[in-house]
Amino acid sequence: MGLIMAEQEESLLDAFIDVYMNSIKYLGEFVSEPAKEFHLSFEQYLILRDITQNTNVTLMDIASKRQVTRSAISRQIKVLLKQGYLQQRPDENDRRRLYLLATPAGTRAERVIRQRINSRFQGWIDLYGDDRVHEVLDFIREFSQVTRMKK
Repeated sequence: MGLIMAEQEESLLDAFIDVYMNSIKYLGEFVSEPAKEFHLSFEQYLILRDITQNTNVTLMDIASKRQVTRSAISRQIKVLLKQGYLQQRPDENDRRRLYLLATPAGTRAERVIRQRINSRFQGWIDLYGDDRVHEVLDFIREFSQVTRMKK
């Protein structure tokens, strides 16, 4: 009985690896495609989105929200600054604090990318239906929570 169970688990693992290699990995590419024209990664787009949707955003605000290091966000911000999508403005009361602001080019890029992402996502909803999309989201959330608790 133990050998049959081990073979079933191995077969399940093989199926999971196959799904990852042929589907889940593609999901990242699917999501990041709309930002490529603007030479942005999906993560950089998300940072740009946060900045366009909020006021007085600092590098530390973004790092805290994403639960990553300041240096990880700093690298992404440098790209956005270099490409002219962001600018920095010192706080009038504390010149050491720098606020991040979207430039007109950054605002336009965020809007176009958001529209493309929304269109792609709507295509998923049209194809699979609202209920199925919610089921998948609920499963991914549950999977993520359980996986994090077991670390």
